[in-house]
Amino acid sequence: MSSFNPQKFFVKIIPPATEIQPFEGRKYTLTHSDITAELFSSIGYVFDVEAINQTMRDEVIAEWKRDKNGLLYLAGKVQVDQKNKNKSASMIRFKVFIQEMNTALKGITYGDRSFFAAFPVLLNAPIYIYFDSTYPEYNQTLYYGTPGQYLNEINALPLHQIPKK
Repeated sequence: MSSFNPQKFFVKIIPPATEIQPFEGRKYTLTHSDITAELFSSIGYVFDVEAINQTMRDEVIAEWKRDKNGLLYLAGKVQVDQKNKNKSASMIRFKVFIQEMNTALKGITYGDRSFFAAFPVLLNAPIYIYFDSTYPEYNQTLYYGTPGQYLNEINALPLHQIPKK
């Protein structure tokens, strides 16, 4: 995955979802091709299980949720352990997920620019990614900034959000 390239990025909206609906519970499934370096983001009411490679399990899934105070946040998840539950393989996967998460989150946010244009308040919502592992040192939730930060990094903020000079 390494760096985000909009020319190698593709979005699929799963009906009945639209570019701006659903609001709450909106789900993202981000996958990639190691061969072509392409990124694929599916957006819908459900995760795109057909896009997930059940052997590799290297997808990033995320959805909009509310915290106990009613504030929205983007909750993501990655599967660190593979079926063999080998600790050294989990360590490598954990490090790769950490290294590539910036690119994955750029893809998720870039692919949903219309949604952020419709709901600009979400540009400042926190992003938390849960690293799911049976090993305590890899089983953790990390804060990853806000959607606006990722869109700003790739100069893809919705037009009305770009600061005037």
